[in-house]
Amino acid sequence: MTVSDSLIPSLLRQAVQLQQQGQLPPAQALYRQVLALDPRQFDALHLLGVIARQQGDTAAAIDLISQAVAIDGSQARAHANLGVALMDAGRVHDALESHERAIALQADYAMAWSNRGNALRQLQRHEEALRSYQRAVALQPNYPEAHCNRAIVLQELGRYAEALDAAEAALDLRERYADAWFARGNALHALHQLPDAVGSFGRAIALQPQWAAAHSALGASLQRLGDFDAALAAYDRALALQPDHALAHYHRGNTLRALGRRDDAVAAYRAALAHGDDPQTIAFALASVGAGDTPATLPGDYVRTLFDQYANHFDQHLTEVLGYRTPAALDSLIRSSSHPQGPDGHTLDIVDLGCGTGLCGPYLRACARRLDGVDLSQQMLDKAAVRALYDTLSCADLVDYLSSRYRSWDLAVAADVLVYIGDLAPVFAAVHQALRDGGRFCFSVEAGAEGGPDYALQASNRYAHTLPYLDRLAGASGFTILATDTIIAREENGTPITAHILLLSKSTSGQSLTP
Repeated sequence: MTVSDSLIPSLLRQAVQLQQQGQLPPAQALYRQVLALDPRQFDALHLLGVIARQQGDTAAAIDLISQAVAIDGSQARAHANLGVALMDAGRVHDALESHERAIALQADYAMAWSNRGNALRQLQRHEEALRSYQRAVALQPNYPEAHCNRAIVLQELGRYAEALDAAEAALDLRERYADAWFARGNALHALHQLPDAVGSFGRAIALQPQWAAAHSALGASLQRLGDFDAALAAYDRALALQPDHALAHYHRGNTLRALGRRDDAVAAYRAALAHGDDPQTIAFALASVGAGDTPATLPGDYVRTLFDQYANHFDQHLTEVLGYRTPAALDSLIRSSSHPQGPDGHTLDIVDLGCGTGLCGPYLRACARRLDGVDLSQQMLDKAAVRALYDTLSCADLVDYLSSRYRSWDLAVAADVLVYIGDLAPVFAAVHQALRDGGRFCFSVEAGAEGGPDYALQASNRYAHTLPYLDRLAGASGFTILATDTIIAREENGTPITAHILLLSKSTSGQSLTP
């Protein structure tokens, strides 16, 4: 045995002890002494790489741990640590491969399963990520990080109640866990339990005061509660910590708009765009305050996200808070005119466009032979499915959905969905070709200003349409107007929202809305 052979184990023991105590520089020095004696010593290379990552030197961490793996590829811990360093470097596919190698070597390695889930989540493979986190929790139930990671991916999947449970499981194991408080706050926000969300974000901030995203999330919950001054202060704090936080700039713009500070809102939206926010989203935000051209439609991702988050309290909010009346009004308008006959000579094949949670379902089912629903939000469709009123439910853009179905229905209904589309010509054309001869189209729109533009994007981020525009569009699309009415569709912040409801026929006779 050489001197180095007898010295290396002692140096390694000392280095590991120092590293465990958080004394990284002296531990590094000892590992380097080992490597001076044996440049291919696996533990020294591996653990020196771990220290490099702890110190934020990602490139050195990858280099050192890769050298260790090249010497001995049978060590699951080294593959797992390499995967974490690769994730730090943004090399997500490589990280996933490293975690899967670790699992292949040690199938019960809970940390590798959890970190594999992190890589899969970054790759937008959410269901696979969830299964990976669940495997980690099954292997190690007292693993707070795995519970927290599971909460995060459940949130991204729109499974908010389960996300809340997972975050609370993490907090049961580790109360002073900022990430878990943040995950809990996000779940509560999505479930519309806003005071509790504010409290959770506050706990996250108390543990990690410099966390810009937590301040921004706190602002979002305060904003939804209507506490605009406090929300603005939260966004300002987020931006003081992270000036390029695009989402904080965007939500700050919304808050300033709510406070009536239009010019400041415009500046905030433009700052969000400058820091990488979605140009289409900012375009319609600027248009909503009269600072840009009106877009033809709202971004699909915006509408989808809005209603995914709204699904859990949609019915209660509309009916109990906003006094929503549109489904009943459309049903009354449809029944005021003779129905077309369906394929069986009596009941109808009906499509509910933008069906949401199915509030129109009970009215339409009564006269439906077949009732189909389509919506952009899967979370809303999941709620509609519980009603058991629809024969089919499809998650799709309504124009794309209609365009592939020729003469399929006798009645198409769109309750409070066209308010998210400005230019209705593509919708009318798609509905026309999807209806059978004599079929009806019944819908609602918010009422535009008399003498104003055909459609205008309002501060609510919804469009209003004028009757002359709808009249021209109906004629140009091959429809005849059978009936129309003006209603108070709902209330918003105590203000009644006026809407037009129309019933059109795919036929050659009827009345015009304008002289």
